[in-house]
Amino acid sequence: MTATHTDLSLRIAFDVSRTRVVLRTVPGHEKDFAALAARIAPGGQRGPLVGEFDLDDFLDRLIELGSWRHEGVEWEDALLRLVNGVLDDAERAEQTLHEGTGSNQGIVASDEVPSLLGDNWVGDLTSFQLRDIARLLSLGHGANFSVPGAGKTRVSLAVFHAMREQGLAKRLLVVGPKSAYEAWQTEGQVCFRTPPRTAVMGRNPDQGAEVLLVNYERLSRAVPGLMSWLTAVPSMLVLDEAHRMKLGANGTYGSACLALGPAAARRLILTGTPAPNGARDLENLLSFVWPGRGKRVVSDAVRGGDLAYASSVLRPLFTRTTKSELGLPPYRPKVHYVRLPPIHREVYEALKGNFSARAEASRSDIEALGRAALRLIMAATSPALLTEGSSPYEPLDHRVPPLEAAPDDSLYQLLRDLPRYELSPKFQEALQIVASNAQAGRKTIVWTTFVRNITTLAELLEPYAPAVVHGGVADRDEEIRRFREDPDCMVLISNPATLGEGISLHQVCHDAIYIDRDFMAGRFLQSLDRIHRLGLAPGTETRVTVLVAEGTIDEVVQLRLDEKLKFMGSILDDPEVRQLADLVEEPAVGAGLDLADIRELLSHLEQ
Repeated sequence: MTATHTDLSLRIAFDVSRTRVVLRTVPGHEKDFAALAARIAPGGQRGPLVGEFDLDDFLDRLIELGSWRHEGVEWEDALLRLVNGVLDDAERAEQTLHEGTGSNQGIVASDEVPSLLGDNWVGDLTSFQLRDIARLLSLGHGANFSVPGAGKTRVSLAVFHAMREQGLAKRLLVVGPKSAYEAWQTEGQVCFRTPPRTAVMGRNPDQGAEVLLVNYERLSRAVPGLMSWLTAVPSMLVLDEAHRMKLGANGTYGSACLALGPAAARRLILTGTPAPNGARDLENLLSFVWPGRGKRVVSDAVRGGDLAYASSVLRPLFTRTTKSELGLPPYRPKVHYVRLPPIHREVYEALKGNFSARAEASRSDIEALGRAALRLIMAATSPALLTEGSSPYEPLDHRVPPLEAAPDDSLYQLLRDLPRYELSPKFQEALQIVASNAQAGRKTIVWTTFVRNITTLAELLEPYAPAVVHGGVADRDEEIRRFREDPDCMVLISNPATLGEGISLHQVCHDAIYIDRDFMAGRFLQSLDRIHRLGLAPGTETRVTVLVAEGTIDEVVQLRLDEKLKFMGSILDDPEVRQLADLVEEPAVGAGLDLADIRELLSHLEQ
């Protein structure tokens, strides 16, 4: 409804961030306006004639506008389109939930997809890809939570092309990590007889591009230009690896994505890990897809704690291809528990606040190191990581033969020099597994959160010509090439934050070791998928070992990850994800090394 300025009673529009809604009235309606503002969201009124509301809150309480009895309501066009789209999608999702009952108007069947794609589409599509395309076309806006290797890029291009054939979208903006650019460019060449003109975002959006690629890191600075690009013609917006904006409006990536969302005629998110930390992540993702509705649907679904019910409610809102549908050989990570040696245990307990008589003398120094979660995760591997080295990359200094600790030695000094007295049991275990794998001709990837662990392991594993990748490595591609192609390079050492996405190692590596894990379930799942993805030969055995130090924060991390994986697996109705929460216990193999074995091994490494 629109009105002239002379009879206008209420104007509804986006604010400058386009993540909030501003309502303005005119003198004479102050009392009614205050009542309306309070019904939409208490505290949203900014003055007698102005109110400002979170977009989700406004759309969630859209019905309250019915209480405004005055003529002359004016909507900003973009906001009105968004509201109508959300309402249409709510109806579509309800239809999908009750497929087979009543009208199926607007529901696309898998066998209809080829005709919707037309002659310019030449890419092969599997049965599960046809199913996913049909579901997403039926939804309007949507989410694809399929596992890596399911072809989410190809499915997205097909959805875009079907919309283009119908005149519903003429451009596609893809927001994703730089590592994903190649897939979008390659798939565009493979899937179309005449490929769309694809460009990577430069200083300004390429006005002639049909497919425009931009990374999350530069998104916030590019919002005004991309807003114009999206609104110039009807456009589709895809968030690839969408879990990167899981913080929603509270994060830099999320706020930029939420600002761009309403400008797109069609919104689609892609991620295999949509709820790595629980329901809040999923709320933020679906709030991008369906502002005002996604958050409320998730919140209502999980409120009672019945995750099977929650899954049935949420299932119509997304599509997911699982690893079992891809026909991948099953695997199940195993946990090896290791015991801390005496000095290591004494130091760790002191860091927790349990001071032995010897530790009391170093209380102030030890307390100064702090008891934050990440520091305790470091200490579970080696407390020496807590002390500053000459650089962030300095490896721990192991001594051969190890020193003997005297009863009157300062515990703080022992903490600093611990690698000279004891070999971390986790390093000991990793050495044994890598050595055994190498002897059998199997390459191994070793994951750890901390860079000094990476550099230390690189020294310890020097006989196996390790490839090393972390944020400070200049030529990551060369290290990955060497791991893939060099027969002498039997181990790759990295951290999930650097290498957890966008790389395939399953052609050459089927063994992984986790020295430590943090509380981020999404990173754990993403890193697992580097070696367990589409393309594995039938019968391939994938072996994953998680190292846990007994009686340390490692056990807390394991418990929390178990809970997060069970939640995500239940919400996605994916038994394989739930199964990852229950690690199979196996005895540690490093225990087979006695002190003489370790001494000889370290001596060999030192040489």
